[in-house]
Amino acid sequence: MGFLAGKTALVTGGSRGIGRAVALRLAAEGAEVAVHYGGDDEAAKQTVTRIEEEGGRAFAVRARFGEDGAVDRLFEGLTAGLAGRGLDIVVNNAGIGSGNPIARVTPQELDLLLAINVTTPFFVIQRALPLLNDGGRIVNMGSTASRFAVSTQIGYTISKAALESMAPTLANDLGRRGITVNTVAPGAVRTDLTAGYASIPEVLAGLEAITALGRLGEPEDVADVVAFLAGPQGRWVTGQTVDVSGGTYLGPIA
Repeated sequence: MGFLAGKTALVTGGSRGIGRAVALRLAAEGAEVAVHYGGDDEAAKQTVTRIEEEGGRAFAVRARFGEDGAVDRLFEGLTAGLAGRGLDIVVNNAGIGSGNPIARVTPQELDLLLAINVTTPFFVIQRALPLLNDGGRIVNMGSTASRFAVSTQIGYTISKAALESMAPTLANDLGRRGITVNTVAPGAVRTDLTAGYASIPEVLAGLEAITALGRLGEPEDVADVVAFLAGPQGRWVTGQTVDVSGGTYLGPIA
């Protein structure tokens, strides 16, 4: 049995990319996973099917973040799937990106970035607290964008920096219950959402050149760190941001 046997987990944005890799990894360690998704029924079905084919347990929960009542719908589906059991792990992975410099960011774009990347995870945690068992784990998905300047994603950077700022205070608030709260900050990761720029040789070479380990990340690279923080070996880590970027932009590479 894996180290998460008997545990339950919620992974938002769990049907694709990093979220799917996290859901698969937690399930492989024995957790029953609620795979949240926004609208791609087929992708969610594929994730649940892969988990079940590998001997795990999962169920899908649909709620389109950014719409009114989305968190309510998420928790209606989650509590139905848990069937009276508590929750052990919350992974706030769902989010959206932005490719605009400050001159092109509209109020509507910034509002949506903050709503999905900051406000929704905040209220997911708030709603999860009555369900969360003592000794639980909360992992938020940040970004290296909060560590260095990228002018074309300033709105995204602001939102991820705000999300990252939650962990220390929540860790203090929840620590006496044995609940840890951490942020995982990936760099560039090879997913369907990054396939556009990752397929351009010059862009790919530029990203590899500023990364100590010399390659783009894979979803599994991030999922392994989430699993560590979600498991018993992560019990003494809380209130922290863990950079999972292969050493992106650490300084000049000789």
